[in-house]
Amino acid sequence: MKITFPLLGNSYFAAKAILDDLGIECIVPPMSSKSALIIGTKFSPEEICLPFKIILGNYIESIKMGADTIVLTGSCGPCRYGEYCELQMNIMKKLGYNVEFIVLDKPSSIGNKEFLRRINIISEKSSKTAKEKLTALLNGYKIINLIDAIEKKARLLAGYEINKGELKTLLNNCKSDSIKCNSSHEMLNVMNKYNKKINEVKLDKYKNPIKIQIIGEIYTILEPFANLYIEDKLMDLGVSTRKSLTPSWWFKDAVLSAIKLNSLNLRIASKEYLPYYIGGHGRECIGEALMAYKEGFSGAVQIFPMGCMPEIVSKSILPSIARDKNFPIMTLVVDEMTGESGYDTRIEAFVDLLERRNGNVQYGN
Repeated sequence: MKITFPLLGNSYFAAKAILDDLGIECIVPPMSSKSALIIGTKFSPEEICLPFKIILGNYIESIKMGADTIVLTGSCGPCRYGEYCELQMNIMKKLGYNVEFIVLDKPSSIGNKEFLRRINIISEKSSKTAKEKLTALLNGYKIINLIDAIEKKARLLAGYEINKGELKTLLNNCKSDSIKCNSSHEMLNVMNKYNKKINEVKLDKYKNPIKIQIIGEIYTILEPFANLYIEDKLMDLGVSTRKSLTPSWWFKDAVLSAIKLNSLNLRIASKEYLPYYIGGHGRECIGEALMAYKEGFSGAVQIFPMGCMPEIVSKSILPSIARDKNFPIMTLVVDEMTGESGYDTRIEAFVDLLERRNGNVQYGN
């Protein structure tokens, strides 16, 4: 068994570490790129969303590297993601790829017995003891929490750094060195080393940087290629950013959803404008915008793929929040035809607007 999976933010670090510890060969897809998008677009339904196309490209690139099994999470509700696995299985079959799909839906959706059966398909391929398997899972959980925490810290502190670009370099080096590791213990050591380095970065605590909350559809805000590396671009502009939807958040949310205690803060925050779940992470998008406003952020940027139904609903509500709270919100819709130059211009103009509101730039300069 040679396992691959779709890229989704930092989740691939935990996936690789767990599979390495289990002694199962792991094929990490090449980072999402124009190549993956071209491949995925060629074989995808014309009007399907951008994440589907990139993920399909990830699969095909991984299969060419030797992968024979694809593991992905499932979904339910009015979002196309819930149909990804079935559509992708059919496409792969038509293309002649003989690969096995293991779809890890929530136990609440498929039942505990079926969920454990699917997990066991992977587990039985490992010769490790039950204790070693449990340790691998626990270390994987530590890794996803740690790398998300490191990234969150680096992105937020970017607006305060004295040596511009230092945090971005440390974050990128942390990721490149971590993925080269061959065990969870080694990966944790590398991440802890970089976490310490980030804590030692010199900051100007008297700065008053622009702070932007990144909100929207989870895939496009997590995958740098899908959002045209917006967080890196904002770091280069000296802006502090934050995104609440991360792989570690997703895992906790999925576990707590069984007892309906998931995302209480976001649910409470969104109640005024959107008290119901509408599929995807539309309700979370509204809650994040309102929480960012209450926490003194300068503004928010919503990013979602063309045709994303939950985010289209959120987009129709956000102007009311922007008007009622005097809180600037910009929406960016992405697909395979998005031009980077126009995209960059909109980001720079939005940052300039926030700078002027923040008093960091004087009109006429």
